[in-house]
Amino acid sequence: MKHTEHPMGTRPVLPLLVSMSLPAITSMLIQSLYNVVDSIFVARVSNDALTAVSLAYPLQNMVLAVAVGFGVGANAYIARNLGEGNQRNVDRAASMGMVFTTIHAVIFLLIGLLGSEPFLGMFTNDPEILRMSSSYTRIVICLSFGSLYHIYIEKLFQAVGNMFVPMILQGVGAIVNIVLDPILIFGLLGLPALGVTGAAVATVAGQMTACSLAVLYFFRTNPGIHITFPDMRPDRSIAKRIYAVGVPSGLMTAMPSLLVGILNALLVELHALAVAAFGLYFKLQTFVYMPANGLIQGMRPLISYNYGAGRQDRMRHIIRWSLILPAVIMAAGTLLAWLLPTQIMGLFDADRALIAVGVPMLRITSLGFLVSTLGTVLAGCFEALGKGLRSLAVSCIRQLIIIPPLALVFSRFWGLNGVWATFPVAETLAALVAVLLYFRLMKQLCQREEESNSPETENT
Repeated sequence: MKHTEHPMGTRPVLPLLVSMSLPAITSMLIQSLYNVVDSIFVARVSNDALTAVSLAYPLQNMVLAVAVGFGVGANAYIARNLGEGNQRNVDRAASMGMVFTTIHAVIFLLIGLLGSEPFLGMFTNDPEILRMSSSYTRIVICLSFGSLYHIYIEKLFQAVGNMFVPMILQGVGAIVNIVLDPILIFGLLGLPALGVTGAAVATVAGQMTACSLAVLYFFRTNPGIHITFPDMRPDRSIAKRIYAVGVPSGLMTAMPSLLVGILNALLVELHALAVAAFGLYFKLQTFVYMPANGLIQGMRPLISYNYGAGRQDRMRHIIRWSLILPAVIMAAGTLLAWLLPTQIMGLFDADRALIAVGVPMLRITSLGFLVSTLGTVLAGCFEALGKGLRSLAVSCIRQLIIIPPLALVFSRFWGLNGVWATFPVAETLAALVAVLLYFRLMKQLCQREEESNSPETENT
C-alpha cells in the first residue's frame, strides 16, 4: 500500500519545499560559520596563522564528508521507507547508523593522532606554519565525534520532515564557537592567548554542544524514529543500501579536500599568497553553495518520500522548483563577487597583496556559480533516488577530472588566472553530463511505471 497522507506527500509543492528548505539553508549557513569565523579571527593574528588554518581544511572537510555522506545515505533510505510505510526498516536503519557513526569517530581519532602532521608536512616547509597547523588539525580531527553524531541525528530529523530542529542546534553550536573564538585566540577574560589552538578548541566546543543537545532532544521527543540496542545489530542488506548512497555522497563532499590538496601543491609554486587566497575562496564560496545545498537538503527527503509513495508526477514538480530557487542564489553570488570583491576580502583583514590575488580569483571562479546549479541539484536528485554512482560521476567531473589537469595546463599560459578559469569550465561540462544522466534516468522510471501499470503486470 502506498502512503501519501504525510505532509511530504500532500502539501502544495512550492510552499512545502520552501518551508523545509529555509531551516536547512539557515542550518547550512551556520555550519559554514565554524571554519569561516575561525579564519576571520585567525587572520588578525598573522598571514601565517591564516595559512595554517587553510592547510587544515582538507582533513577538516573529510570529517564533514563522512558525516554528511553517511547521513545522506541514511536519510534517503529512511525517507523512502517512510513513504512505503515500512517502520521496521526505518528503526533498524536509524539504530545501525549509531554504530557506524561510532566506528567513523574512532577512525578519525587515529587519523588525527597519526596522520595529521605527515599530511600537513607535504604542503609547507615552514616550521612555524607546520606547528600551528598541526596543533589546530589534531584537535578538530581527534575530537570530531561531536560533529559526526550531531550531523547524523540532524539527518534523522530531516528524514521525517523536521528541518527546524537541526537549524536551532546548528545555531547554538555556532554561537558557542563565535563567543569562544576571540576569548581563546586572543586571551580575553584573563585566559591565556592560545592563537590557532584556541580557534580549534572553540570549534570543537561548539560542535560538542550541538551534539549533546541533538542527542538529548532526539531521545526525549521521539520524532517517529526509534533507536534501540537490539536494532543496532548490523544488517548487510540495509547497510549496503545506505552506503550505496552514502559513499558516493561522502566522496562528493570529500572531493574539495582532495582538490584543495592537489591545487595547493600547484599554487604554492605560483605565488606566495595563493594558498591563503584559495583557502579563503573555499570558505567564502560556502556562503553561495550552502544555501543551495540547504535547498537540496529540503528537496531530498521530499523526492525520496514521493518516489517511495509512487508519486513520480509530484516528484518531477519538486525537482523543477528545486532548480529554479538555487539558480537565484547562485546568480546573486556571482553579482556580489563582481561588485564587491575588495569588500569581501576585507572581511578577513586582507592586506593589499592578498587582495591583489583574491579579487581576480573571486570574479573568475564566480562565473561558474549559475551553471553549477544543474550539477549540484541533479546530483542531489540522484542521491534521493538511490542512484549514488550517477551523483558521484557528476561530482568527479566538477572537481577532479577537469580542474587539476586543466589547471596545470592553463597555469603555464595565464598563471593564477588560468587556475581560476578551470572552475567555470568544469562546472559547465558537469552540468551537461548531469542533464544527460537525468533525462536517461527519468526515461527508465517512466518505462518501469508503464510496465507496473500494464494489464499483464496487474494480472500476474
